[in-house]
Amino acid sequence: MASERIILTVPGPDGDREVGVSSPSRVIWPEVGITKRELAEYFLAVAEPFLAANGNRPVSLQRFPDGIDGESFFSKNPPKGAPPYVESVSVTYNSGRRHPQLVITEIATAVWAAQMNTVVFHPWASLAGDTDNPVELRIDLDPQPGTDFADAVAVAPALRDVLAEAGLDAWVKTSGSRGLHVFCPIVPASEFLDVRHAVIAAARELARRMPDRVTVDWWKEQRGARIFVDFNQANRDRTMAGAYSPRALPGATVSTPITWDELATVDPAAFTVRTTAQRLAERGDPWHDFAAAPGRIDTLLQWWERDVADGLGELPFPPEFPKMPGEPPRVQPSRAKKTDDAE
Repeated sequence: MASERIILTVPGPDGDREVGVSSPSRVIWPEVGITKRELAEYFLAVAEPFLAANGNRPVSLQRFPDGIDGESFFSKNPPKGAPPYVESVSVTYNSGRRHPQLVITEIATAVWAAQMNTVVFHPWASLAGDTDNPVELRIDLDPQPGTDFADAVAVAPALRDVLAEAGLDAWVKTSGSRGLHVFCPIVPASEFLDVRHAVIAAARELARRMPDRVTVDWWKEQRGARIFVDFNQANRDRTMAGAYSPRALPGATVSTPITWDELATVDPAAFTVRTTAQRLAERGDPWHDFAAAPGRIDTLLQWWERDVADGLGELPFPPEFPKMPGEPPRVQPSRAKKTDDAE
């Protein structure tokens, strides 16, 4: 008996493509009953804003062969047997190794990725034509234990003010989980380490203004009940869920661009695979003009140099990174203190 399979007609720059979806009735989100077919059709419904946010750049696919309650893995390069319209670009990772990474150039690739059980799309901050220099400064406002989405909402306008003072236009979206993502379009004139330093400079300035609400402490034991500004998400090959990407959470939430005016009253749980297309049809894409006027990070880098001169230097990198110049020891403070006491 032949396995269940449907064919979706997908418009594209070279005309319609027929993309097969096997096991379309497989449930991806058990709690809400959303199927693989619904996921594939979601990408058709949000094609234009999805491509604007995630297309033409290296992207990692987070795949869930048995639904979101099962195990997942990441695909970075196109697997064997991928259709010819699934493109790739060679990128340099932090180790110095180069490798092809998948690039989405048309929505058929996203539908094909859904066929491959992809739920979350993790785009780089740089474009395929220049993978070393980001076109976005990205800031992740991450609620810590004792805080929630409302605390991130309370912090975000102050971050917007900080970025405006540095000459940058800030745009906001829900993370699809508990936090917020604040992005700024930038001229691709600085490589990833400089953009990371710019993020740290903005985060430190925000923490100075809101010390009881915001922290840049990398070690969880030091953060307290504050919003953590995750500066390490600005590193090369460190990504967050893209705009209009679904999340592997029970409600099938979507990381959704919003306006600053609606931030105070927004319910992130309301943006799902089943509701986001209708929101776009009714309100349009709040990020439609996102890339129209990119800024520069020069002022933030001046703030970084000022802080370095004041004794605030490099911050820890993620554990998979090579040891970086000026980086403090990668050991949590409580463990370091125990070692010092023992000595």
